[in-house]
Amino acid sequence: MKSSSKKLTKKHPHLNHTEMAKVVSHVQRPRGDWIMNSIMIEGCDVPFKYKRREQYKNLKGQRVNLTYYPDTETVAGIVFDYMKLVRIKIA
Repeated sequence: MKSSSKKLTKKHPHLNHTEMAKVVSHVQRPRGDWIMNSIMIEGCDVPFKYKRREQYKNLKGQRVNLTYYPDTETVAGIVFDYMKLVRIKIA
């Protein structure tokens, strides 16, 4: 049986999957009813973002499996690249 990450990436060609990535930074900020999470991965200079309803344990130093797709956001007229996480699991 295929893993669910392989099924997702096959069904949605824009999705990417990375395994055993080391988290070097993890920041959690409240935004309304949500907690916005940003993580930085070793060897990558683009942040990975996702949101949760509750605060989560700090992932700094953990190895994680990520399913994500590239996205952009505009802040004060400047376009920033980031990766929008669809799924994150501790490896």
